[in-house]
Amino acid sequence: MTMHHNGLTTAQQQAIETLYRAFNERNPDLLDQALTPDWQDTPLGPSQQPGLAGMKPVVAMFGAAFPDVHIAILDLFGRDGRAAVRAQITGTHRGEFFGIAPTNKAIAIAIHEFHYLGADRITHTWHLEDWFGMLNQVGAWPPVD
Repeated sequence: MTMHHNGLTTAQQQAIETLYRAFNERNPDLLDQALTPDWQDTPLGPSQQPGLAGMKPVVAMFGAAFPDVHIAILDLFGRDGRAAVRAQITGTHRGEFFGIAPTNKAIAIAIHEFHYLGADRITHTWHLEDWFGMLNQVGAWPPVD
């Protein structure tokens, strides 16, 4: 079991990188390599179902709304099967998202996530995305009458 400088095993680091790669490559099936089937996501997104199966449509929805979506990991810290990720989502708003019609505007928003990991998969994720910043960047805030 090789430990990386970030305190995670090779398998744990690969699981985290694969989670974000699923979005970058618009390939929901990569989640099978990253998440346990009963993975817990907190909070769930609007209409998101729980577990690994509930996350696959989220990857597809992001790809439809932001066909050039890219999640860049900026910091990754881990220890004892726990990891913290600071990342940035970028993309161009070309499909409906949260009921907002496409604007063709670029977004760049911060995300912060905390993961619990088993031997080689993520078992739990707690996350916070700057959706308010995204609303500002696409011109959906403040609301227009």
